[in-house]
Amino acid sequence: MEHANKERRSLLSFLKNLFIARWRSLLLLLLGVYLPLQVFEILAVKIWQNAGGFPWDLPILWAVHSTANPQLDVLAVMLARFGSFWTALPILGAIALILLFQKRWRTLAYLLTTSIGSSIINRTAKEFMHRVRPNLWESSAPEFDFAFPSGHAMTSMTLVVILLVLTWASPWRWLLLAFGSLYVVAVGWCRLYLGVHFPSDILAGWMVALAWTIGVSLIIKPYVTKSIPISSDRPEDETSLLPEEKQLIQ
Repeated sequence: MEHANKERRSLLSFLKNLFIARWRSLLLLLLGVYLPLQVFEILAVKIWQNAGGFPWDLPILWAVHSTANPQLDVLAVMLARFGSFWTALPILGAIALILLFQKRWRTLAYLLTTSIGSSIINRTAKEFMHRVRPNLWESSAPEFDFAFPSGHAMTSMTLVVILLVLTWASPWRWLLLAFGSLYVVAVGWCRLYLGVHFPSDILAGWMVALAWTIGVSLIIKPYVTKSIPISSDRPEDETSLLPEEKQLIQ
Protein backbone atom coordinates (compact mmCIF):
# COMPACT_ATOMS: atom_id res chain seq x y z
CA MET A 1 0.00 0.00 0.00
CA GLU A 2 2.80 2.38 0.91
CA HIS A 3 4.59 1.58 -2.35
CA ALA A 4 1.41 2.31 -4.33
CA ASN A 5 0.99 5.63 -2.53
CA LYS A 6 4.56 6.59 -3.35
CA GLU A 7 4.04 5.73 -7.02
CA ARG A 8 0.81 7.75 -7.07
CA ARG A 9 2.53 10.75 -5.50
CA SER A 10 5.41 10.35 -7.92
CA LEU A 11 3.02 10.29 -10.88
CA LEU A 12 1.12 13.33 -9.62
CA SER A 13 4.39 15.15 -9.03
CA PHE A 14 5.56 14.31 -12.54
CA LEU A 15 2.31 15.53 -14.11
CA LYS A 16 2.39 18.70 -12.04
CA ASN A 17 5.96 19.46 -13.08
CA LEU A 18 5.14 18.63 -16.70
CA PHE A 19 2.19 21.01 -16.81
CA ILE A 20 4.20 23.72 -15.08
CA ALA A 21 7.02 23.34 -17.61
CA ARG A 22 4.76 23.07 -20.67
CA TRP A 23 1.80 25.31 -19.79
CA ARG A 24 2.69 27.85 -22.47
CA SER A 25 2.79 25.21 -25.19
CA LEU A 26 -0.46 23.68 -23.95
CA LEU A 27 -2.16 27.08 -23.89
CA LEU A 28 -0.89 27.83 -27.39
CA LEU A 29 -2.15 24.45 -28.55
CA LEU A 30 -5.60 25.21 -27.11
CA LEU A 31 -5.97 28.81 -28.26
CA GLY A 32 -3.93 28.66 -31.45
CA VAL A 33 -4.82 25.25 -32.86
CA TYR A 34 -7.80 23.56 -31.22
CA LEU A 35 -10.18 26.54 -30.97
CA PRO A 36 -9.51 27.83 -34.53
CA LEU A 37 -10.03 24.32 -35.90
CA GLN A 38 -13.30 24.05 -33.99
CA VAL A 39 -14.50 27.34 -35.46
CA PHE A 40 -13.49 26.22 -38.96
CA GLU A 41 -15.24 22.89 -38.50
CA ILE A 42 -18.47 24.58 -37.40
CA LEU A 43 -18.37 26.94 -40.38
CA ALA A 44 -17.62 24.14 -42.84
CA VAL A 45 -20.35 21.84 -41.52
CA LYS A 46 -23.00 24.56 -41.52
CA ILE A 47 -22.12 25.66 -45.05
CA TRP A 48 -22.09 22.04 -46.23
CA GLN A 49 -25.57 21.60 -44.81
CA ASN A 50 -26.84 24.96 -46.02
CA ALA A 51 -25.24 26.44 -49.14
CA GLY A 52 -26.91 29.77 -48.36
CA GLY A 53 -24.52 30.28 -45.48
CA PHE A 54 -25.24 32.09 -42.24
CA PRO A 55 -27.93 34.68 -41.42
CA TRP A 56 -25.23 37.26 -40.73
CA ASP A 57 -23.37 36.86 -44.04
CA LEU A 58 -25.59 39.04 -46.22
CA PRO A 59 -26.28 41.83 -43.69
CA ILE A 60 -22.54 42.30 -43.14
CA LEU A 61 -21.89 42.35 -46.88
CA TRP A 62 -24.58 44.96 -47.48
CA ALA A 63 -23.35 47.05 -44.54
CA VAL A 64 -19.81 47.08 -45.98
CA HIS A 65 -21.15 47.86 -49.47
CA SER A 66 -23.16 50.81 -48.13
CA THR A 67 -19.86 52.67 -47.55
CA ALA A 68 -18.80 52.36 -51.20
CA ASN A 69 -17.20 55.36 -52.88
CA PRO A 70 -14.57 55.85 -55.64
CA GLN A 71 -11.69 56.32 -53.18
CA LEU A 72 -12.50 53.11 -51.32
CA ASP A 73 -12.86 51.31 -54.65
CA VAL A 74 -9.23 52.10 -55.46
CA LEU A 75 -8.07 51.18 -51.95
CA ALA A 76 -9.92 47.84 -52.01
CA VAL A 77 -8.43 46.81 -55.34
CA MET A 78 -4.94 47.77 -54.13
CA LEU A 79 -5.36 45.79 -50.89
CA ALA A 80 -6.60 42.80 -52.89
CA ARG A 81 -3.32 42.82 -54.81
CA PHE A 82 -1.22 43.18 -51.65
CA GLY A 83 -3.09 40.31 -50.00
CA SER A 84 -2.77 37.88 -52.89
CA PHE A 85 -0.57 34.80 -53.10
CA TRP A 86 1.53 36.47 -55.83
CA THR A 87 2.50 39.27 -53.45
CA ALA A 88 3.30 36.92 -50.56
CA LEU A 89 5.33 34.61 -52.82
CA PRO A 90 8.32 36.93 -53.47
CA ILE A 91 8.39 37.96 -49.79
CA LEU A 92 8.49 34.36 -48.59
CA GLY A 93 10.89 33.47 -51.41
CA ALA A 94 13.34 36.17 -50.33
CA ILE A 95 13.17 35.02 -46.71
CA ALA A 96 13.69 31.41 -47.82
CA LEU A 97 16.84 32.39 -49.75
CA ILE A 98 18.21 34.19 -46.70
CA LEU A 99 17.54 31.17 -44.49
CA LEU A 100 19.12 28.89 -47.10
CA PHE A 101 22.23 31.08 -47.23
CA GLN A 102 22.43 31.08 -43.42
CA LYS A 103 21.88 27.29 -43.33
CA ARG A 104 18.97 27.66 -40.93
CA TRP A 105 17.38 24.40 -42.02
CA ARG A 106 14.81 24.16 -39.24
CA THR A 107 13.40 27.62 -39.88
CA LEU A 108 13.50 27.06 -43.62
CA ALA A 109 11.60 23.79 -43.21
CA TYR A 110 8.95 25.62 -41.19
CA LEU A 111 8.59 28.38 -43.77
CA LEU A 112 8.27 25.99 -46.71
CA THR A 113 5.91 23.60 -44.91
CA THR A 114 3.53 26.31 -43.74
CA SER A 115 3.45 28.35 -46.95
CA ILE A 116 3.12 25.43 -49.35
CA GLY A 117 0.76 23.57 -47.03
CA SER A 118 -1.50 26.62 -46.64
CA SER A 119 -1.86 26.89 -50.41
CA ILE A 120 -2.66 23.18 -50.76
CA ILE A 121 -5.20 23.29 -47.91
CA ASN A 122 -6.96 26.29 -49.46
CA ARG A 123 -7.19 24.77 -52.92
CA THR A 124 -8.35 21.41 -51.57
CA ALA A 125 -11.02 22.98 -49.34
CA LYS A 126 -12.34 25.15 -52.19
CA GLU A 127 -12.71 22.16 -54.49
CA PHE A 128 -14.32 20.08 -51.76
CA MET A 129 -16.81 22.70 -50.55
CA HIS A 130 -17.75 24.13 -53.99
CA ARG A 131 -19.21 27.27 -52.43
CA VAL A 132 -20.25 29.83 -55.02
CA ARG A 133 -19.14 33.41 -54.47
CA PRO A 134 -21.71 36.11 -53.67
CA ASN A 135 -23.16 37.96 -56.66
CA LEU A 136 -24.91 40.92 -55.05
CA TRP A 137 -23.34 43.73 -57.09
CA GLU A 138 -20.84 44.18 -59.90
CA SER A 139 -17.35 43.86 -58.45
CA SER A 140 -14.44 45.99 -59.63
CA ALA A 141 -12.14 42.97 -59.10
CA PRO A 142 -14.25 39.85 -59.79
CA GLU A 143 -13.14 36.31 -58.95
CA PHE A 144 -14.29 33.15 -60.69
CA ASP A 145 -13.19 30.21 -58.56
CA PHE A 146 -14.91 28.88 -55.43
CA ALA A 147 -15.24 30.96 -52.28
CA PHE A 148 -14.70 28.84 -49.16
CA PRO A 149 -12.29 29.44 -47.52
CA SER A 150 -10.91 32.78 -48.67
CA GLY A 151 -7.49 32.43 -50.27
CA HIS A 152 -6.60 36.05 -49.51
CA ALA A 153 -7.53 35.59 -45.85
CA MET A 154 -5.43 32.44 -45.61
CA THR A 155 -2.45 33.95 -47.43
CA SER A 156 -2.38 37.12 -45.32
CA MET A 157 -2.77 35.22 -42.04
CA THR A 158 -0.14 32.64 -43.01
CA LEU A 159 2.34 35.36 -43.98
CA VAL A 160 1.85 37.34 -40.77
CA VAL A 161 2.09 34.31 -38.46
CA ILE A 162 5.23 33.08 -40.23
CA LEU A 163 6.85 36.48 -39.76
CA LEU A 164 5.77 36.57 -36.12
CA VAL A 165 7.23 33.14 -35.44
CA LEU A 166 10.52 34.09 -37.10
CA THR A 167 10.81 37.36 -35.18
CA TRP A 168 9.30 36.33 -31.84
CA ALA A 169 12.66 36.51 -30.03
CA SER A 170 13.24 40.07 -31.24
CA PRO A 171 11.79 43.35 -29.90
CA TRP A 172 10.15 43.92 -33.28
CA ARG A 173 7.49 41.30 -32.64
CA TRP A 174 4.99 43.70 -31.05
CA LEU A 175 5.28 46.19 -33.88
CA LEU A 176 4.89 43.36 -36.38
CA LEU A 177 1.90 42.04 -34.44
CA ALA A 178 0.19 45.43 -34.59
CA PHE A 179 0.83 46.09 -38.28
CA GLY A 180 0.25 42.44 -39.17
CA SER A 181 -3.14 42.43 -37.48
CA LEU A 182 -4.09 45.62 -39.34
CA TYR A 183 -2.93 44.08 -42.61
CA VAL A 184 -4.94 40.88 -42.08
CA VAL A 185 -8.11 42.81 -41.19
CA ALA A 186 -7.64 45.20 -44.13
CA VAL A 187 -7.28 42.32 -46.59
CA GLY A 188 -10.39 40.68 -45.15
CA TRP A 189 -12.29 43.96 -45.44
CA CYS A 190 -11.34 44.43 -49.09
CA ARG A 191 -12.71 40.99 -50.00
CA LEU A 192 -16.05 41.92 -48.45
CA TYR A 193 -16.02 45.40 -49.99
CA LEU A 194 -15.40 43.96 -53.45
CA GLY A 195 -18.26 41.51 -52.92
CA VAL A 196 -16.23 38.41 -53.76
CA HIS A 197 -16.49 36.67 -50.38
CA PHE A 198 -18.97 36.06 -47.62
CA PRO A 199 -17.81 37.00 -44.09
CA SER A 200 -17.82 33.30 -43.19
CA ASP A 201 -15.30 32.67 -45.99
CA ILE A 202 -12.95 35.23 -44.45
CA LEU A 203 -13.36 33.88 -40.92
CA ALA A 204 -12.79 30.31 -42.10
CA GLY A 205 -9.62 31.33 -43.94
CA TRP A 206 -8.24 33.06 -40.87
CA MET A 207 -9.02 30.13 -38.59
CA VAL A 208 -7.57 27.34 -40.69
CA ALA A 209 -4.42 29.37 -41.51
CA LEU A 210 -3.92 30.20 -37.84
CA ALA A 211 -4.32 26.57 -36.77
CA TRP A 212 -2.01 25.32 -39.52
CA THR A 213 0.85 27.78 -39.00
CA ILE A 214 0.83 27.50 -35.22
CA GLY A 215 0.39 23.72 -35.31
CA VAL A 216 3.38 23.29 -37.62
CA SER A 217 5.47 25.57 -35.38
CA LEU A 218 4.76 23.31 -32.41
CA ILE A 219 6.00 20.30 -34.39
CA ILE A 220 9.02 21.71 -36.24
CA LYS A 221 9.89 24.25 -33.51
CA PRO A 222 11.69 26.80 -35.73
CA TYR A 223 12.44 28.94 -32.68
CA VAL A 224 14.55 26.18 -31.04
CA THR A 225 18.26 26.46 -31.73
CA LYS A 226 21.35 24.68 -30.48
CA SER A 227 23.08 26.54 -27.65
CA ILE A 228 26.59 27.85 -28.36
CA PRO A 229 29.31 29.35 -26.15
CA ILE A 230 28.93 33.05 -25.40
CA SER A 231 32.37 33.76 -26.78
CA SER A 232 31.59 32.19 -30.15
CA ASP A 233 30.92 34.44 -33.12
CA ARG A 234 29.13 31.74 -35.11
CA PRO A 235 25.40 32.18 -35.72
CA GLU A 236 23.03 29.89 -33.90
CA ASP A 237 23.21 26.41 -35.37
CA GLU A 238 20.00 24.89 -36.69
CA THR A 239 21.61 21.99 -38.51
CA SER A 240 21.24 19.43 -35.73
CA LEU A 241 18.18 17.49 -34.66
CA LEU A 242 16.65 17.79 -31.23
CA PRO A 243 17.20 14.82 -28.87
CA GLU A 244 13.59 13.65 -29.22
CA GLU A 245 13.88 13.87 -33.01
CA LYS A 246 17.02 11.71 -33.00
CA GLN A 247 15.17 9.04 -31.01
CA LEU A 248 12.42 8.87 -33.63
CA ILE A 249 14.79 7.88 -36.44
CA GLN A 250 16.97 5.43 -34.48
